[in-house]
Amino acid sequence: MTPKTLNIEAPALDFGEHWEYAPAPEGTKVEIAARYGAFINGEFVKGHGRKRLTTVNPATEETLSEVLIANPKDIDDAVAAARAALPKWKRLKPQERAKYLFRIARRIQERARELAVLETLDNGKPIKESRDVDIPEAAKHFFYHAGWADKLDYVFPGRKARPVGVCAQIIPWNFPFLMAAWKIAPAIACGNTVVLKPAETTPLTALRLAEIFQEVGLPPGVVNIVPGDGTTGAALAAHPGCQKLAFTGSTAVGKELARVNAGTSKRLTLELGGKSPHIIFNDASLDAAVEGVVQGIFFNQGHVCCAGSRLFVQEDVLPEVQQLLRARLHNLRVGDPLDKNTDLGAINSASQLATIQHYLKLGVAEGASLQQIKTKLPKKGYWCAPTWFEGVQPAHVIAREEIFGPVLAVMSFRTPEEALTRANNTPYGLAAGIWSDKGARIFDIAAKLKAGVVWCNTYNRFDATSPFGGYKQSGFGREGGRHGLLPYLELS
Repeated sequence: MTPKTLNIEAPALDFGEHWEYAPAPEGTKVEIAARYGAFINGEFVKGHGRKRLTTVNPATEETLSEVLIANPKDIDDAVAAARAALPKWKRLKPQERAKYLFRIARRIQERARELAVLETLDNGKPIKESRDVDIPEAAKHFFYHAGWADKLDYVFPGRKARPVGVCAQIIPWNFPFLMAAWKIAPAIACGNTVVLKPAETTPLTALRLAEIFQEVGLPPGVVNIVPGDGTTGAALAAHPGCQKLAFTGSTAVGKELARVNAGTSKRLTLELGGKSPHIIFNDASLDAAVEGVVQGIFFNQGHVCCAGSRLFVQEDVLPEVQQLLRARLHNLRVGDPLDKNTDLGAINSASQLATIQHYLKLGVAEGASLQQIKTKLPKKGYWCAPTWFEGVQPAHVIAREEIFGPVLAVMSFRTPEEALTRANNTPYGLAAGIWSDKGARIFDIAAKLKAGVVWCNTYNRFDATSPFGGYKQSGFGREGGRHGLLPYLELS
């Protein structure tokens, strides 16, 4: 789609001309500013930084907007605004804080179609995932935490709960809007203030969320949003004016953030990478299991930290599972993310596509059998057909390292003990999936899997009331549910 210039008056939050994109399949139009700055102290500002990043539509490689790369001075301003807002916000009656969260949730619902289209344009994910999963779930997190705001003294019986302070939050590009809600909602419900940095390639929906904060009258400085690249994130993570750092992203960056903040009093939670096992036993409903496997690895183009990227199938049903998997995958539709019938959209960036292609070549070189559906991919944009490897060995790199793309490694096992040993043989521990018709087996294996989340006869099911997080190199701390409140509270 070629952008066109509109002759309309620019609202206060914009910098320059506007581009309007063609209607999505449901007819929603989205207005995008040619330039964006930061959101600090309740206002959109141009910022001190002179550098800008270009955010593109990964399905077309067309420029969406140019966005500020916030520099240390911008971070100082944002943290100062959050610190200034903190005393009044934390003293505000909890019932009043709850009203703000409730209004935010309602406004997200009212602007849901616009937000979904913008998320798909900026991220590349299918519109049906943005529309039916990401945006509704984000609203749920604000609704859910609105309910907790006036009950914090009862969350942990016998303890007095107080906010931590200013919270630095850094989110990834795979679920930009939903991750913003995961981070912001519990923080402000607990009486904290926030400085949020969205991902370099997907800043637009976080900045649109800032518009919603203005619309509902959220007090200035309670939430500040500073877009940028890795230098911006590093400056925010190391800022001495923040009492809490929450990060979702790669394990490598998470390790560096832990090193930088070691020896400080800053509270730290990390939600990092994964190489999650998906186990199918011979007594499972195989049709349902294969559907769960597809959901587990190809949802959001495999850009999911808890993706079920390692499939373990009991030997005697492996041929049947492979046959069912081939048939199901050849029915997946890859293409225009704005088409409501698309199953897999575009890879988020050229660099991520290069990473995926590197692993595909590596898998072939190691001797695994590469299988891909035959589909005509668009000439422009960043695309990868759904891929699976057969004949994978546990020692193969594609079975050990996180690929973060639509790539499945298929392996076999003979006994439950072997399945458990292989599933746990990883430095990660974020999630796992089990398929079996025997309840006793499910509970036995689930209890022995070293994973923060274990799905039984389903996969990738999330709820605001349920905690999410990992072990080992998948991070520490929980988000969601009652457990997700704890990182944002001081207890006495």
